[in-house]
Amino acid sequence: MAERRSPAAAFAARFEAASAGGGPRLAEIPFLTQIDLRVDPKSPAAERIGTAIGVPLPLEPGTAVRGGDLTVLWLGPDEWLLLGPDGAAPGLVERLTEAAAGEPVSVVDVSAQRTTLVVAGERARDVLAHGCALDLHPRVFGPGRCAQTTLARAGVVLVAGEDGFRMLVRSSFAAYVAEWLLDASLEYVTPPAGEAAPA
Repeated sequence: MAERRSPAAAFAARFEAASAGGGPRLAEIPFLTQIDLRVDPKSPAAERIGTAIGVPLPLEPGTAVRGGDLTVLWLGPDEWLLLGPDGAAPGLVERLTEAAAGEPVSVVDVSAQRTTLVVAGERARDVLAHGCALDLHPRVFGPGRCAQTTLARAGVVLVAGEDGFRMLVRSSFAAYVAEWLLDASLEYVTPPAGEAAPA
């Protein structure tokens, strides 16, 4: 069996070098479980699903709710994205399907569709502001907020956390976005004496 390789695996060393230079911390969190859920939020199924996963489905647009090792992102009036640890998809899909109890619900494992890139630290917002039109000020887009948006013209799902941001990026765009993040971080990286900033 072939070894799994994440979409941004080739950037690990460059992310580490850029992060060590005092700039924003860049990293990839590979292989997160990602389940797309479509259900009428007013239906009994939606309530049962919230109970089954231990996290109520957020109803306020652009919000993210965390419970245990699961995060639920509001993507639309009847759509959520559930994020969990690697390997959790089969059990999570089973719980969602059982909670639906035959009601019209769509549960799709989209884990292979995207990878997760992290931009954290003091200058994280500055880096993202180079290519994202959202107002990222903490009063507007602080922890617990999420949005489908574009970063440098690539579609991403952006999630704000306590120390920075997670970006869910389509696997086919991961290298492009990783390269862009490294470039946008350059002005915030302080290279060791006599060395150039990481490229």
